[in-house]
Amino acid sequence: PKRRIRIRRDPKGSAVFSAVLDPYDMPITRGDDLVEPYNIIPLHTHTPVADHPSLRFPEVRAASAALRSIGGLRRPPSPRWHLGMDLLDWLALFFGFQNDNVRNQREHLVLHLANAQMRLSPPPDTLDPTVLHSFRTKLLRNYTAWCSYLHVKPNVLVSDHRQELLYVALYLLIWGEAANLRFLPECISYIFHHMAMDLNRILHDHDSLHEPSPHDETNFLERVVKPIYQTLLSEVESSRDGTVAHCKWRNYDDINEFFWSKRCFKNLKWPIDVGSDFFTKRVGKTGFVERRSFWNLFRSFDRLWVMLVLFLQVAIIVALEDRAYPWHALQDRDVQVRLLTIFLTWSALRFLQSLLDLLMQCRLGMKHQITYTSICFTLLYRIIAGWFPRRQLGLE
Repeated sequence: PKRRIRIRRDPKGSAVFSAVLDPYDMPITRGDDLVEPYNIIPLHTHTPVADHPSLRFPEVRAASAALRSIGGLRRPPSPRWHLGMDLLDWLALFFGFQNDNVRNQREHLVLHLANAQMRLSPPPDTLDPTVLHSFRTKLLRNYTAWCSYLHVKPNVLVSDHRQELLYVALYLLIWGEAANLRFLPECISYIFHHMAMDLNRILHDHDSLHEPSPHDETNFLERVVKPIYQTLLSEVESSRDGTVAHCKWRNYDDINEFFWSKRCFKNLKWPIDVGSDFFTKRVGKTGFVERRSFWNLFRSFDRLWVMLVLFLQVAIIVALEDRAYPWHALQDRDVQVRLLTIFLTWSALRFLQSLLDLLMQCRLGMKHQITYTSICFTLLYRIIAGWFPRRQLGLE
């Protein structure tokens, strides 16, 4: 029997998330016959059919042969391991990926590598290292950018082509079972970062901090995907089909922004701590929060309002001089001094903008966001409001 995921739908059928993942054993049958899951390339049999049309291409044979290079690797702690398995089976037995996911990602990886190798002229009989390196660079580009943004050293330590292939296979296996977590790219990077660290420990024969059960192929689904999925589910349920204000619940972007700072390492930890604030408490939004208010007319179009108010102030100052032509008043020294007060008006309007940002975000955002962002911008505007106009008016 194969592992399948059953999702119980809400009677209304309108919620994005309507149930918790519930894996269970269910044989695929049609009548009295057992139906084998279909894959384009029959690589899951571990003894590929030599006369299969797809295996007549040397690029496909080269990619599949690279996956079967398991010599010298640490033996997985599972009685199911045998020498006919490949690198994806090796990863699945260590980290607890589902068999069908392994089958699909094996085919996915082989097709990608074979397609890239077909562009070489002439195509080599073995997997070209430049093809693998190029594919790994593109696949992990977002992870590399995420590490650079957080100033964290990547856990991708490539010493040979097989290790590079293991990182690629691990990322694809994570992505294959991530379900709706695929809409959280930085969350995927967080998971891959720690699982790559565990992989490095395994490759160097160290005891991993995240040693999965060798007999449970739903280990990754239950321990990693399910807790975050349930958080997404609870947020969507609290939205009441989108009728609740956006400031009252988090969507994909809000949860994904949680992984934009280093606090995700302290909060979630690894293995994932299901008792952290991310799961047990109402964590506020981390970035922009859309809140319905009359003041949004000024907050959203503040530059337009600033321009109109400053134009109005200049027009009033010039009109009060009662000259034949408005530009004649600009030659008066007193008028020129009064016109410099537009910098005071500009500072006051910018301070109002920062004050609105603070007041409209302080009850919705997270505490660190209030302390380090809103207050800092407010103080910055106050400094500009106090120093810049005084300098322009010659008061310093």
